[in-house]
Amino acid sequence: MESQLMQYVGVLMLFVIAVGAIGGMLLLAALLGKRGGQSAIKNTAYECGMIPTGSGSPRFSVKFYLVAMLFILFDIEVVFLYPWSVVYRELLAEPALRAAALGAMLSFLGILFVGYLYAVKKRAFDWRS
Repeated sequence: MESQLMQYVGVLMLFVIAVGAIGGMLLLAALLGKRGGQSAIKNTAYECGMIPTGSGSPRFSVKFYLVAMLFILFDIEVVFLYPWSVVYRELLAEPALRAAALGAMLSFLGILFVGYLYAVKKRAFDWRS
């Protein structure tokens, strides 16, 4: 039992060193950061040499997020399509799996294509309007 606990001594030491280093850096930043006099202009955000105007986070249309989610959806399609295409040659060697593999991928692509047509019909990709 004791030998099993001794295996974790290195992890505990690493944890203590990490917490100590973080605490030391925060303490030094708090002590040394107060010394330098900072004006209000030095604390403003720097944006290409221009004085910032307005809020830092503008509001985006919901259509923008819809286009982003659709992009992720069709990106995931490629994630599923790539491994299937890699092993498709091996699946062709087995006659029992040949039709099943092709049918599964065609049904997957068909469902995604119907979703794509629906998004086009609803003008989901036109996020400017």
